[in-house]
Amino acid sequence: MGFFLETVFGGLMAGMLYALVALGFVLIFKASGVFNFAQGAMVLFAALAMARYAEWFPKWFGFDNPLLANLLAFAGAVLTMVAVAWLVERLALRRLVNQEGITLLMATLGISYFLDGAGQLLFGSATYKIDIGMPKDPMMVLENVFDGGLLLSKEDLYAAFIAALLVATLTLFFQKTRTGRALRAVADDHQAAQSIGIPLSRIWVIVWSVGGIVALVAGVIWGSKLGVQFSISLVALKAFPVVILGGLTSVPGAILGGLIIGVGEKLSEIYLGPFVGGGIENWFAYVLALGFLLVRPQGLFGDKIIDRV
Repeated sequence: MGFFLETVFGGLMAGMLYALVALGFVLIFKASGVFNFAQGAMVLFAALAMARYAEWFPKWFGFDNPLLANLLAFAGAVLTMVAVAWLVERLALRRLVNQEGITLLMATLGISYFLDGAGQLLFGSATYKIDIGMPKDPMMVLENVFDGGLLLSKEDLYAAFIAALLVATLTLFFQKTRTGRALRAVADDHQAAQSIGIPLSRIWVIVWSVGGIVALVAGVIWGSKLGVQFSISLVALKAFPVVILGGLTSVPGAILGGLIIGVGEKLSEIYLGPFVGGGIENWFAYVLALGFLLVRPQGLFGDKIIDRV
């Protein structure tokens, strides 16, 4: 029982990190109707900015304080992602207002390749370290309940807490603020939103900035665990089935979808892997997403599409 619970916990923590990346997809689609293929590149670009600024700022400004370096690096990375959002709106999205969805989709694919190249040009292509002080040592809990106790990762617990706090903040932002309601109005109908005075250009800068900040948080956590390397952008591939499972327009759905996939792939690898030669963890999420597309294409919490003729 203890081993089973450890496996479930590990899956929950992995699922929370998948959900962080999926949140970026959901936020941008929810507020602009654009499926952002560049989210993985944004995670990588933001993590590279954070890692390199943490190295450069102490040298440039002549101080030796890791906490201050991380705070300044995070602030600098936030400003960098806001600048990226402004450039995306100014150079791409502004010219594609009211275009077909496939046009916007291809635009985000081009933005993805641009960010990959720009990240390598500006920050380098080596593997960099992000150290934000999260404890790496595991801890034992419930030793009186289970023989030997449960071995849990403190780093995963901190990451889960940060992710939960971010999700709660975003949910309140969309539901309770005037800007959040304006974002949802733009997603429903661009032309109608413009007709009642909602500035589309400003809204898109805001939502891409929020998506960039979410990408930064995800990139920092992944970079702290694995180091900042170009394979981080591939994490977005695992976020696709999370979005399909939870629903393209649901923030809670992204979280629940990430947790389901995280736990499912860990349990299937441990308990089914030996019977099929292993490797289930690599494709479990995509098979599950395919099943949902056949049965419930809008996902668990997505809006059901009804066409009236």
